[in-house]
Amino acid sequence: MHHHHHHQFRCLASAPTSHVQDERQSANYQPSIWSYDFVQSLKSDFVDEPYEDRVKKVEEDVRSMINNENADLVETLELIDDVQRLGLGHRFEKDIARALVKFASSKGCNERVEKSLHATALSFRLLRQHGYEVSQDVFNRFKDDSGNFKEFLRKDVKGLLSLYEASYLAFEGENLLDEALAFTRMHLKDLKRDVSKSIAEQIRHALEVPLHHRMLRLEARWYIEAYSKREDANGVLLELAKLDFNIVQSVHQTELQEMSRWWKGMGLANKLSFSRDRLMECFFWTVGMAYEPQFSHLRKGLTKVTSLITAIDDVYDVYGTLDELELFTDAVERWDISVVKNLPNCMKLSFLALYNTVNEMAYDNLKENEEDSLPYLTKAVDICSHLIVSFSE
Repeated sequence: MHHHHHHQFRCLASAPTSHVQDERQSANYQPSIWSYDFVQSLKSDFVDEPYEDRVKKVEEDVRSMINNENADLVETLELIDDVQRLGLGHRFEKDIARALVKFASSKGCNERVEKSLHATALSFRLLRQHGYEVSQDVFNRFKDDSGNFKEFLRKDVKGLLSLYEASYLAFEGENLLDEALAFTRMHLKDLKRDVSKSIAEQIRHALEVPLHHRMLRLEARWYIEAYSKREDANGVLLELAKLDFNIVQSVHQTELQEMSRWWKGMGLANKLSFSRDRLMECFFWTVGMAYEPQFSHLRKGLTKVTSLITAIDDVYDVYGTLDELELFTDAVERWDISVVKNLPNCMKLSFLALYNTVNEMAYDNLKENEEDSLPYLTKAVDICSHLIVSFSE
């Protein structure tokens, strides 16, 4: 761990505010448990090159499974679900889209789907996930004359699990799906005792947090483990999932190391000794938003802005006086450096750090894509700073 010397950075104001200096407070935040040295020491053996040929080969095998014309429709849907939950969706976007188009157009003639709650709920969830319009009425055929779900469904574990997950893709006011959630939750809890160990684990996992609310990378890590215990697990799919998980993780580790060097170079965590140092958490949050390898710029840009805004949030909560904070907010709104000239040094530093970082992002985007993103970036920062102000009050 790093040990910083204990001379506090005294934040001296340019304007005379002698009495304020003594009243500044500290929130005593815990230091980050992810030290710079630890993050820089992360090593991955899974940088793309040595595995490239094997990955290509296995990926082609999985692709032909998804595109198999003769495969049973329900089996193809289950395969797509496994592919997505194993964290492989980003490799097969076009293939999955094609298979779903084919499925959506063939629906009228598929009796097997209509008879099975599992197949109906799975297809409903996958189609909604991918932006198709599907009515909740597809579930009406599983209700009896009094409008309750049919009695025999209580023991249909696979059907209950699929309907439970599907019900979380409801729109407001879709009462049938609200009923489905209550029905499945109740009966899944009852069933936990009478099923195999692996099914019981699936039920526990689903009831804890539904798939629709989970972070995809963490779900992939869990699902690889759970899938490997299944008797019908496909070895090729499992191998690709493990290779891909490690390759993607090594991309994230490299980005985190780069961000960690950037954050140390900014030196803001040392200067604002009263603020939280939460680079790792900010980076991890961006992985939750978009884990796919191709979104590296997005993760890095978001990590920078959220790390800075977390620090600035503490300036608002812990450090600044009301007058100073109004000036600071005004500077952000106008995106004007001259507004902060009478603020204490650490508030100037915070504003300049944000100002320079966001302007640099706009510069890079203009240089590489010939698009001026500055108005959008400053608008986003402005919205964030307003949220901070409203939470601080």
